[in-house]
Amino acid sequence: MESVEVFEKFAERYDSWFDRNPYAYKSELKAISALIPKGKGIEIGVGTGRFAKPLGIKFGIEPSRKMAEIARKRGIEVVEGFAENLPVENESFDFALLVTVICFVKDVEKTFSEVRRILRRGGYIILGFIDGGSELGKKYMERRKDNVFYRVARLYTTEEILKILTKHKFGEFKILQTIFSEPENMMEEDEVKEGYGKGMFVALRGKKML
Repeated sequence: MESVEVFEKFAERYDSWFDRNPYAYKSELKAISALIPKGKGIEIGVGTGRFAKPLGIKFGIEPSRKMAEIARKRGIEVVEGFAENLPVENESFDFALLVTVICFVKDVEKTFSEVRRILRRGGYIILGFIDGGSELGKKYMERRKDNVFYRVARLYTTEEILKILTKHKFGEFKILQTIFSEPENMMEEDEVKEGYGKGMFVALRGKKML
């Protein structure tokens, strides 16, 4: 089963994760919000709008019809489409956000190329992802068969992402990390620290270079 089919079938289960794990969600949101610049933004793989809504992002791209429907109910203007072929005009946004998306796209290189295309000069890509190089990230992959979502995912390490972003002429990176224990066991928000390697969740921003 491909990732889009999974999210079509389990859209409500995906959305309810944020209610079941509020401290992990708030920690992720805090890390990402620290990297959001001013300007016109779009979330690619907007899902159910759980990040776009609180971050004030009005536009989204989402391949799953059911996920898009939930995001629209949260006030997001969603166009159905794929990250590798964005239905967006050249240089039309100041920043693009992708949260837990790169592990599900078929072609991460094409995705970053498309993001670069739609960003204005000096625009930013902001990524939120589970670091496949972290201890908890490794555990997620070991247990992937037990999770309907991650069984169709590929977790990248932060080093792999930085290498591909650099290849596509992004730079001036800023990296934050959070979630230092199992999300299901969290009793409060985790702090957000600079760098990567220990936190399961990484928030990374890169600038479109000339």
